[in-house]
Amino acid sequence: MYKPQISEAMKPQKFSSFQLFQEQHQLEKTQLFWNLSPEILIDHSLELPDVRRADSGAIAVHTGRFTGRSPENRFIVRDEITESRVDWSSINIPFSKTHFEQLYLDMMAYIQKKELYIQQVFIGGQQAHRLGLTVATELPWSSLFVHNMFLSPSPAEMESFQSEWSVFCIPSFEAHPARHGTYAPNFSVINFSQKMILIGGTAYTGEIKKGIFSVLNFLFPTYKNTLPMHCSANVGTAGDTALFFGLSGTGKTTLSSCAHRKLIGDDEHGWSREN
Repeated sequence: MYKPQISEAMKPQKFSSFQLFQEQHQLEKTQLFWNLSPEILIDHSLELPDVRRADSGAIAVHTGRFTGRSPENRFIVRDEITESRVDWSSINIPFSKTHFEQLYLDMMAYIQKKELYIQQVFIGGQQAHRLGLTVATELPWSSLFVHNMFLSPSPAEMESFQSEWSVFCIPSFEAHPARHGTYAPNFSVINFSQKMILIGGTAYTGEIKKGIFSVLNFLFPTYKNTLPMHCSANVGTAGDTALFFGLSGTGKTTLSSCAHRKLIGDDEHGWSREN
């Protein structure tokens, strides 16, 4: 497999500098690939046994046991920030700070001497609502997903890139429920105090996307006075906007795709006083 050296151009700046990120998470023995291009990520992915190039030129991936999300194994750390603000239920499942710390330490120990693919990206189309993310993935095609899903900083933006949240997606790391407080080996845990998401036991990349959108679903109404919406949206020539709500797979994208109207987006949006 071709393994490019980490050049100065690839290295992140300021808060998430190469050395600082390694030191913060004690990953000095881990090889980190920073902000690789889609072309290189595809090359790395095609070296793996469950990845093929489709006739269209895209890569087809077998994600293993999980071909969809596992919402019954998504947790939120119960702490001073979330205690009175989250509607705790079978959807928003509480997770202890002690179990999160043990899960994090065990995951970091597990990835020692392994390779991680890291993308620095933005979430949020408007500057006032934008967050910087550092997403570390075990698999190169997971990193490719992140590159496609979120907003890539320009070279100028990368010079002053500030990461506010970190995401670790390590499919081969499985939790032990008795030790880590999970229900199963697969998990996704959000910690608002640490500004971190831990994902393990599943290679389905939708867990990354939905984890970040879950973060925005909390932050936007709590701190930004903005309504998060799971919808598609388009706009007409007169500036009239239409919103299409519905569960996943019910046709939001199809309905919003119209030759006579411009597509704003087909998944997640925020409605603020400014728009």
